[in-house]
Amino acid sequence: MADWTPGLIALDIDGTLLKWVEGAGTTYEEIPEATYAAVRRAHDAGCHVVLASGRSPHGMTRIADLLDIPSDDTDPLWVVASNGAVVFRYPPLEVVHEETFDARAAVSAVLREHPNALVAVEERGVGYRVNRPFPDGELSGDLIETDVADMIAEQVSRVIIRDPSATVEDFVALAARLGLQGTDYVVGWTAWLDLSPVGVSKASGLALVADKLGVAQADVLAIGDGRNDIEMLRWAGRGVAMGQAIEEVKEAADAVTETVYDDGVVIELERYWPR
Repeated sequence: MADWTPGLIALDIDGTLLKWVEGAGTTYEEIPEATYAAVRRAHDAGCHVVLASGRSPHGMTRIADLLDIPSDDTDPLWVVASNGAVVFRYPPLEVVHEETFDARAAVSAVLREHPNALVAVEERGVGYRVNRPFPDGELSGDLIETDVADMIAEQVSRVIIRDPSATVEDFVALAARLGLQGTDYVVGWTAWLDLSPVGVSKASGLALVADKLGVAQADVLAIGDGRNDIEMLRWAGRGVAMGQAIEEVKEAADAVTETVYDDGVVIELERYWPR
């Protein structure tokens, strides 16, 4: 790998580009200057930059704006959103691919064990439909209170289930116990469960983008810190886990960089595009 240079870098957002607010379950909506400069150097050298996040499209466009990518509207940015269920280009926001599924059985199974859980479904371009308000800062855009049955009556691209009274360990055990047939799932940093169509992940979304751009899998660099990054880190030619990631994520990666608080993205990108 000594003479290898990535043709595409896939960057997670929260905990990778953005620093976590300690104890709050949210991140600061600002990109450190050194991280901004490192990503821009890669982009300006001709490397494709792709944002890949569990966030909805609505919550990702402003991060693209913070990076100033693209510099003009001749080559819109590729973005993998909703843990791979939605792939779009920006600006303007143009959905290229979307995967949907019937979430009714999985949601019912979870709510039988966590009847007071919060449920959210993305309302693209607006925010989310929710059964009750989520903790401040956890969802972006407008929150439209909706009955759960109405929320999942039609096929959806992603469902979020959140129980502030439970722990991440509770949800890991719950997901394993239920199996959640007909869906794939990811447990977040807290008692937060993302339900998605079977076979859909950041890796599947990124594979679609790489194919569209004509970049080989072996030439993809992916950097992330969460459980929802595991498939992407395994799929990429080089998968790099952030230093604060849990052991399960680190084990899926080819390498581990420093934490988000210690410029982990900068250190990795400077291997190929030094200052």
